[in-house]
This record gives sequence, structure tokens and C-alpha cells, in this order.
Amino acid sequence: MLQQTQVATVVPYFLRFVAAFPTIERLAEADEHEVLRHWEGLGYYRRARQMHRGAQVLLNEHRGQFPRELSAILDLPGIGRYTAGAIASIAFDLPTPILEANTVRLFSRLAGFEGDPASSQGQKLLWQFATDVLPRTNCGQFNQAVMELGSLVCTPRAPKCEQCPLTEFCVAFQKGLQEQIPQSRPKPASTAVHEAAVVVWRRNKVLLRKRANGERWAGMWDFLRFPLTARRGAAQQQEILDKILDQTGLTVAPPERITTLKHGVTRFRITLDCYSAQFDGVRAKLAAGTWQWARPQDLEQLPLSMTGRKLARLLPAKNPT
Repeated sequence: MLQQTQVATVVPYFLRFVAAFPTIERLAEADEHEVLRHWEGLGYYRRARQMHRGAQVLLNEHRGQFPRELSAILDLPGIGRYTAGAIASIAFDLPTPILEANTVRLFSRLAGFEGDPASSQGQKLLWQFATDVLPRTNCGQFNQAVMELGSLVCTPRAPKCEQCPLTEFCVAFQKGLQEQIPQSRPKPASTAVHEAAVVVWRRNKVLLRKRANGERWAGMWDFLRFPLTARRGAAQQQEILDKILDQTGLTVAPPERITTLKHGVTRFRITLDCYSAQFDGVRAKLAAGTWQWARPQDLEQLPLSMTGRKLARLLPAKNPT
């Protein structure tokens, strides 16, 4: 949960999650939608799906016990080199290196590496540095200490070198290059995106689609959602009707606008126009497991994207017509 998410945000989610899934067995046997519902709002939902699969691997291949060998930890879904090293060293005190944002910065300055730390050369050098500085014992404490040193003292801007116990070993400090190391990459330009979300009503139920693997919010349920190219007026309304028909095989009455939501996903700035539309009787067969009709009051039990949840909470309990 702490990957790419701040501690203050994670704490209430963590407490609810471990209350719902107190054991590996309980997590492994849960439905994916239940896991995603408890993760909803944290984002990066692939983490939840991988942890769910990881629990199943532990149960089926390791008798519910977490492995102590680095290679076996690396084989678990969603665990890469840094996470495996952190687990192995902190949980089991194995001599395994770690490299994450704070230690990348710290080790780059200590080594005086002026290149791109994300390059293959930079990664090779820094992983070797992280390996070389490991002590023979208490590797878990050491790894936690260097992460804290990077987080609290060797900060990205205005590092507190006067408080650092390693200045005599720091090449960047000796050369006065603390502000230039590590080399920073320019942030990618954000892209504006215009989308529509449509709540299709049939009697007192609304249509939901399960997001497919490879899509944003894979495994979550969502209303119909698609990009819009037409800006306004009759052309936009016709585009919405055409895309509903193309996605579902359903025809609907002209949609009515509910609201507009703005949000960001990675480098995209999304303007989401939200509509309500009435199913008007031409029906196609929708695949079970991918589509479902649900009552608005039942949406609280299903995992939705953040904007999907905001839209769901704007809906009346019954069809407004």
C-alpha cells in the first residue's frame, strides 16, 4: 500500500484491509471484487490484484508461509527487486540491497554519480553501491536507516548536510554538487483528455461494465466510459449515442447531462462529462461477468473507480423518469 502512496493516506486503508483479510487464507480465498472494494480510493489497483494473486501462490505453493529465499520472494506476483530486498532484509535480516527513491538520491550523492540514475549505467552502478555498503549483520536496520537518512536529511532540495553523519564520505558534498546530483529527468507534459461517462437506466437498475485487463482500473466496475471528439451540441450527442450502441448493442433515449468531473491519471488531465440515459427497448445480449444491471443502492458493495464512485453517489435510488 505504501508504494507511491503516503503513510497518512494508507493508515485507515491498512486498518480496514487487515480487519477484512486478517490471514493469508482469508485474502487468498476472497473474491477479487471484494479485495478491490477494500482498496478503492488508493489507486494503482494492479497492486491489489497482484497481492491477491500472491496470497493464492503462498497458499497453494508455500503452504501459507512466506518464503525466506530471495529468489522465491522475487517469484511472487508484483514483487520486484527493491521490494524483495526490503522484505528479505527487514523481515529476515538477509544481506540483500535495496534501491528506491531516497536511497537512489543518497547513494548518487555519496558516489558523486552525475549521470542519469534511471539509466542502465546508473542502475548498475547504484545497485552495486547498495550491495557494497551492506554490513555483515543487521542489514534490515541498515536499510531502514539509509532510507530514513535519504528521506529526512538527504532531501531532494536543500539537503541538511550539516546534520548528515556521512559528509566526509560524500563526493557530492565535497564538490558542492548536492543540488545537481542526482540528475533529474524532465517531467512529461500533461495531456488534456475529454471523456464521457454514461449511466444507462433500465427500470430501476443501471448498467455497469467490468474493466478488462490492460485497461485503466482493470477489474473494477464502471459506467459506460469513452473518449469524446465532438465538442458540443448535436454532434456530441450523436457521438454518445453511437458509442453506446457500439459498446453495448443497446439503443437509448437522448442522454441528459448530470455533471462534469475533472481528475488526473498519471500524465492525463481528464474532463469527464457525465450523462444519464434511458434504455429504450432495443436489447442486445450482454456477456455475464463483463456486464451487469445493478440497483443504485447496491453500488456501495462493488469496487468502482474514484470518479465512478462520485458519480454513483449522485444517482437517485430509483430511475428518475
